[in-house]
Amino acid sequence: MLNPRLDDLMTYPFERLSRLLDDIAPPAGVAPIILSIGEPNHEPPSFVAETLSECADDWGRYPPTRGTPGFRQAVTDWLGRRYDLPDGFITADAHVLSCAGTREAIFMFGLVAVPEQKIGRDQNATTNHDAKHNANHNANHGPVVLVPNPLYHVYAGAGVMAGAEAIFVPALEKTRFLPDFHALGPELLDRTALAYLCSPANPQGTAATLNELKALITLAIDHDFILAVDECYSEIYDATPPAGALQAAAAMGSRAEAALNHLVIFNSLSKRSSAPGLRSGFVAGGAEPIAAFAKLRNFASSQTPLPVAKVAERLWRDEDHVQRIRDDYRAKFDLAEQALAGRYGFYRPDGGFFLWLDVGDGEAACRRLWAEAGLKVLPGACLCPDGPEHQRPGFAYIRLALVHETDTLNEAMSRLRRVLN
Repeated sequence: MLNPRLDDLMTYPFERLSRLLDDIAPPAGVAPIILSIGEPNHEPPSFVAETLSECADDWGRYPPTRGTPGFRQAVTDWLGRRYDLPDGFITADAHVLSCAGTREAIFMFGLVAVPEQKIGRDQNATTNHDAKHNANHNANHGPVVLVPNPLYHVYAGAGVMAGAEAIFVPALEKTRFLPDFHALGPELLDRTALAYLCSPANPQGTAATLNELKALITLAIDHDFILAVDECYSEIYDATPPAGALQAAAAMGSRAEAALNHLVIFNSLSKRSSAPGLRSGFVAGGAEPIAAFAKLRNFASSQTPLPVAKVAERLWRDEDHVQRIRDDYRAKFDLAEQALAGRYGFYRPDGGFFLWLDVGDGEAACRRLWAEAGLKVLPGACLCPDGPEHQRPGFAYIRLALVHETDTLNEAMSRLRRVLN
């Protein structure tokens, strides 16, 4: 018998997109443009291939589960530089683990953070529709995992498969497209084992401020849950480097140690270095959650091969290529702004490489764009939980990934305006 929790997983967004467009073909003679998938298309630095070649003998060796010492030190040094962390606040041995990309790690961390029971005082007091529904539905007062809505589907999957109930917290324009965890009742927060946050957010691109991150960490301490912050878009920013959760923890004075032990962050080279195929990332945070995660990963993890670890070490120590990639994305947002300013609620996001456009009905717009212009986008509803009992804050929106070269993006913007105008 299969695990019945599988039935509670939200449908994979691109499966929903495939079903939505299943009966539609793009126009004949029109080359499709795919803006639905956020796969970076920039060239990684030349030393990536060179280093892989130089380390070819290491393909025959098992990599260590925690990651190589050189990789973990490179990440530790980068975190210290990027967020101006105090010396010793993060150490390579106690606070950093390597992972093969971050999706697997984000998912597996739910197995560490979610206990069998986490009982609060009462289950009924909440202030948003989804939280009310889910809290009332779960009569056994079991643990919950908080996730933004819209969301990266792995967050909800992590909670469900760990035996928790996923609470979908709307991320609305009025809250800067960030989930308002503070609006949840204390009873629900007492039942919370884990809360996921993406900053800068996917899909909206909003970055939490330092004060907002400090307030969220304080909430995690006060209600004894772990805040897991997905920072994979942290280096693709427009004007200002986004604040980091470790930076916020370090700024909490006498509560800094407690803050660290209620916090983990995830980051990778996929967006920062335009190298998703390397499958190299890291998780960093308090010594206690990291030690627990390392123990689990001894039983179940895919580790980064040694040649890739050596490449990753070099990438975390090099900022020149990151600046070039960041400049390229800024140019793409310049292009999009010139084409779309004043339309569809266009705004320049704090970070990431997505546009989040208000078109009234994202699914209808998606079907029209594919049928009439061969332009594939992702409806915001595909990033929301299934079922009529849940809110769909992404219903009015479409997400566009600005990952192509400028000529292709110019053509895409032209097609979008022609169809939706």
